[in-house]
Amino acid sequence: MLLLVAVPQANAGSADVAALQAALQSEGLYRVAVDGVRGPLTTSGVRGFQRRRGLPVDGIAGPQTRRALGRRGRPALGARVMREGQRGWDVAALQYLLRRHGHSSSAVDGVFGLATRAALTSFQRAAGLASDGLAGPAAVSALRRGSGSTTVSPSEPVRFYRPVQAPITDYFGAPRPGGRRHAGVDFAAPSGTLVQAVGVGTTVFAGYNSGGYGNLVVIQHRLGYTTWYAHLSRITSRVGESVSGGTRIGYVGSTGFSTGPHLHFEARKWNVPFDPRPYMLAGTAARAARPLRCHQPTRYSTARIDDCRPG
Repeated sequence: MLLLVAVPQANAGSADVAALQAALQSEGLYRVAVDGVRGPLTTSGVRGFQRRRGLPVDGIAGPQTRRALGRRGRPALGARVMREGQRGWDVAALQYLLRRHGHSSSAVDGVFGLATRAALTSFQRAAGLASDGLAGPAAVSALRRGSGSTTVSPSEPVRFYRPVQAPITDYFGAPRPGGRRHAGVDFAAPSGTLVQAVGVGTTVFAGYNSGGYGNLVVIQHRLGYTTWYAHLSRITSRVGESVSGGTRIGYVGSTGFSTGPHLHFEARKWNVPFDPRPYMLAGTAARAARPLRCHQPTRYSTARIDDCRPG
């Protein structure tokens, strides 16, 4: 085994951060999917909003910034019983928690509409609660403590290229000291091996992670998917860069909590890791042997991580 890594506490995401991201989206200041994880794009969005409103620019969504967000900055989750027709910070937090439990197909936008009500009643039935479509203390408490389904597996026909052409030597779910589980897969590749993006997306993090990942690139894809590329010797991508399958994002290394050169790769949906192996194509984009058939998503179709796949 080449990797000993603890998943940082931020993995699980935060309902309040998701509500903040939704509020920033409404202001045109956060342009990627709401994931509940505070990163550089969230901080940049807060700073942009503060400058726009003439507030102290510290990147922190404190009481003054929350007040300036108006109804999208209040009330706190649990402060009222939420119902169809309402809007606010708490509704966005509710939508995020429902989505994390696999009971939502709607956007995290802070608007309690028909889709949110349907997701809430679905969760209430799964959690053994009265399915009245009202988000009161019992429903909020169940969502917060982890009742209901928390299993994450892609329901969309996602496929993505391999980030490097190398064998997998450590697998998703492998045990770690302290009862932890491996959150990704490891590719055994020499230091300096080119690392490529696995599909269409936007780089949302490119820098050093002190939680064990070392030099890390995170790419946001559609439908709540992200891919993580860790322990890089060098990063060549930048935050905000649009990438596609085969785009160079860095080189294999051994930074962070690593005992030797390799690539630690994770795939996540709504920031929850899942085993990527069933969804991987045979090779990297650069080595795809067959011509590509491109899928053009419509309003009613399901988009993939990559728009194109071997035909």
